[in-house]
Amino acid sequence: MNMMTLWHISGWEFAALALAALLVGFSKTAVSGANTVSLAVFAAVLPARASTGVLLPLLIAGDTFAVLTYRRHAHWPTLWRLFPAVAAGVVAGTLFLSRVGDGIVRVSIGVILLMMTGITLWRRRQEATEDVSTRTGRATAAAYGVTGGFTTMVANAGGPVMSMYLLSAGFRKMGFLGTSAFFFLIVNVAKIPFSAALGLIDTDSLLLDAALLVFVVPGAFLGRWAVHKINQRLFDRIVIVATVVGAVELLLT
Repeated sequence: MNMMTLWHISGWEFAALALAALLVGFSKTAVSGANTVSLAVFAAVLPARASTGVLLPLLIAGDTFAVLTYRRHAHWPTLWRLFPAVAAGVVAGTLFLSRVGDGIVRVSIGVILLMMTGITLWRRRQEATEDVSTRTGRATAAAYGVTGGFTTMVANAGGPVMSMYLLSAGFRKMGFLGTSAFFFLIVNVAKIPFSAALGLIDTDSLLLDAALLVFVVPGAFLGRWAVHKINQRLFDRIVIVATVVGAVELLLT
């Protein structure tokens, strides 16, 4: 890919990507829902398919900070239960990306964002927890895993699906953060060869990542500082509105 033709972006567009990169770091250490805003910005500024490859290394950088911060709170039995189904979802997402064009990917990202917003709103209304040790619980984990693997491969949008699952399984705040941190670090690293094989990650995309990485770092530290101070309810509402706006913009352009 030629960087000058694929990512010949204006100063304002780079500023939007920089802000989205900062939000990646913040979302990984504070409010995971903010990440959907980042992927909407990347898909709006860059070609939709290419945006997923550019965003992936930035997500991994944010995941690394999250693991370093919350590593003691991960629940590994839950992770091992999810990984096989997630792998199946990633493979399905890879096949989908290999067969569709940029326009379909762009629309798919918009639809996925709206779907994830709906799931998030529905999840916030649920109070019952899912017993993951039962047959129904294992089937639920498999369903969430496949869905999360597919959405994270196609649009890096597996966060709301996994958030819904972890909260429905009764995870408290720190356990949620620790388990999701390891989950997304492992899954996102595993996605690298698939994205590279699809041509979504190459030297040019990594050069753009290098320019944006500097914004992920302060975002991660800001998230670590804000996680115990932020007004969660107000921020969730802002994230939901911004995500819907971003999804509609993708569908209309």
